[in-house]
Amino acid sequence: MITSSLVYIYSLAFLAAFFNLLEKKTSLKIFKFIPVVVFIYAFSMLFASIGVFDKNEEIDSIYKLAKINLLPAMLFLMLLQVDFTHFFKLGKSLLISYVLAVLSIAFGFVFVAFVFNFDTQSSAAFGALAGSWMGGTANMIAIGSALGVGEEAFGYALVVDSVNYTLWVMLLLFLVPFASYFNKFTKSDEVMDKFSGVACACDMGAKKYWLLILLALGASAFSQIIAHNIELLNQTTTIVLVASILGILGSFTKLKTVNGSSEIANSMLYLLIALIGSKAVFDSFSDVSFYVLAGFIILVIHATIMVIGAKIFKLDLFSIAVASLANIGGVAAAPILAATYNKSLVSVGVLMAIMGYLIGTFGGLAVGNILIFMAK
Repeated sequence: MITSSLVYIYSLAFLAAFFNLLEKKTSLKIFKFIPVVVFIYAFSMLFASIGVFDKNEEIDSIYKLAKINLLPAMLFLMLLQVDFTHFFKLGKSLLISYVLAVLSIAFGFVFVAFVFNFDTQSSAAFGALAGSWMGGTANMIAIGSALGVGEEAFGYALVVDSVNYTLWVMLLLFLVPFASYFNKFTKSDEVMDKFSGVACACDMGAKKYWLLILLALGASAFSQIIAHNIELLNQTTTIVLVASILGILGSFTKLKTVNGSSEIANSMLYLLIALIGSKAVFDSFSDVSFYVLAGFIILVIHATIMVIGAKIFKLDLFSIAVASLANIGGVAAAPILAATYNKSLVSVGVLMAIMGYLIGTFGGLAVGNILIFMAK
């Protein structure tokens, strides 16, 4: 049993690094279907369940300290990559598709919460999931922390995210050969050739890790100071909002072009996932099927609205599919789908997915608070 806080945090860091390296250095196909964050969470939870981590004050203290400092730092770095200039150059079809995707996902969550009559904890968990499906796992953690989602409920949301996301990616890839038929149905023009010049500058130049770490920790400290003195909703929500605003402001400066923010942010994300998993001990998995079913219905609603919107606005399959996966799949999946249409369009998927870092936090908080209000 691990009783030392130093060994505890080192063990979690080792676990996160192990699965990250396993994904990058091997060609295991399982990582194409199950994201690495799920393995990190699952094994961290497994170790906690079998009693590897002692439940003492020292470990509880380092858990809270690491989580509250890493969360705003990660958000700040994620949002530095947002590129508003290039995003708004995507054109009417892609922008309409993106807005339609965000709104249809939000509506799907509200509708399902109403039908299933969620309690407060389920509402908070699905609010966190909404953040993931509008942005990414980083947004899920931020919103889950802000809304006070318990470790077990967060685990269920992560399972839904993984299962439904995998099925959604497979469906969208399956539909690629049928794009011409869909475009005839919507009477749309193919817009793919217009965007070969669109690019993201966030991965160019030398990697300046130390500068970015210093800035991220500074943003974290500043966010906590502001939250301690000016509480908007609750302290964690205030920290999330302030860190997000700092990241957005930084994206308008030369910091946007400093390479390395993505790697550091992902490292923080993996450690946060391991931390949360280390406090999750499931009594049973009986509620997982309920969560997965609710997630599946949300996707059906989202897909229906996207097809109707494509017919009304004459949108092509590429536009609505990439916009959808940029939200639900994020940076890991949207570029892959874009490349299946045309390899020169990878950057379009990247840009739309990166915008989700911004939309996911604010949109997820909005949806989460609506769901919680409905549950009361």
